Amino acid sequence: MNNKFWESKKVLITGHTGFKGSWLSLWLQKQGACIVGYSLPPPTEPSLFELANVANGMTSITGDIRDLEHLQTVIAEHKPEIIIHMAAQSLVRYSYNNPVETYSTNVMGTVNVLEAVKQSDGVRVLINITSDKCYENREWIWCYRENEPMGGHDPYSSSKGCAELVTSAYRRSYFSDNNFSGHRVSVATTRAGNVVGGGDWAPDRLIPDIMNALMENRPPLIRYPNAIRPWQHVLEPLRGYLRLAEELWEHGSKCAGAWNFGPNDEDSRPVSWIADYLTRLWGKDARWETDMDQHPHEATHLKLDCSKAKSLLRWSPKLDLATTLEWIVKWYRAYHQRKNMRKITEAEISRYENMLQR
Repeated sequence: MNNKFWESKKVLITGHTGFKGSWLSLWLQKQGACIVGYSLPPPTEPSLFELANVANGMTSITGDIRDLEHLQTVIAEHKPEIIIHMAAQSLVRYSYNNPVETYSTNVMGTVNVLEAVKQSDGVRVLINITSDKCYENREWIWCYRENEPMGGHDPYSSSKGCAELVTSAYRRSYFSDNNFSGHRVSVATTRAGNVVGGGDWAPDRLIPDIMNALMENRPPLIRYPNAIRPWQHVLEPLRGYLRLAEELWEHGSKCAGAWNFGPNDEDSRPVSWIADYLTRLWGKDARWETDMDQHPHEATHLKLDCSKAKSLLRWSPKLDLATTLEWIVKWYRAYHQRKNMRKITEAEISRYENMLQR
């Protein structure tokens, strides 16, 4: 990652009020980028966006990704050079009860971003952040590569597969390699594993559920203790996105297409392992219990093959899972102790950057 690259770059982040969007906004502020955020208000209370005062240091615009006209107006006014599209309905269980909202946000929201870029001047890089759940999950032990079929059992996963197909269609129809000199826009999609870190309060996610329970001195209830996920600290895929944007800027359509960003294979662990490790770190005789209620289907086994990013982007994970969980507990302890969470979060970014220089 080239920190100097981002100085004064004009960047639009959709979904900047969310968990990943807030971390990315703080990191790019630190790099000196000129950032505009376009998003609905923070989706949770509390939120990292508000706790870390993320809006201080960027232009924050309240807007719905489903509102094409407003989005086009914002892009025309602020003239971003790089767009990182993160605005989404991001919860599997929520999607079962709200499929129309999920599809309209994740599919038509993606169409709107692509259409706005097609109608604009000045955008050179567009990265659409989708999900590892976009793949047709066959519950096999092998890792999924970027050329595996799209699919999805639930509305959320399916919507992310659709977003991938929409992006691919726009890339081939309007931003093709053959006509790059005419449009000068490089378009890519990224698929990350289960992203974790401090500042996540989304409902029905493992880490927030566990940390909320521990802070309230009650045992977390775990739905699928045997499910295996590719866990990774939020800064790992964000570094991948930024590294990809740099390459798209420098080399155009050569890096267009889909990219996986996941942890090393040994950090794909069962949910029970995560729960054991976090309760042990928390101490105070913390323990977890299995939730015996009936729940909607969720994938039980999913891993990503990141050979492409490792080979072509020279990106690889730096934080092992144990260290990631230690950082998470430290972050939530600081929050529980009412510390300055912007300083805490920025210090974690700096600590991560220092690791990259070793």
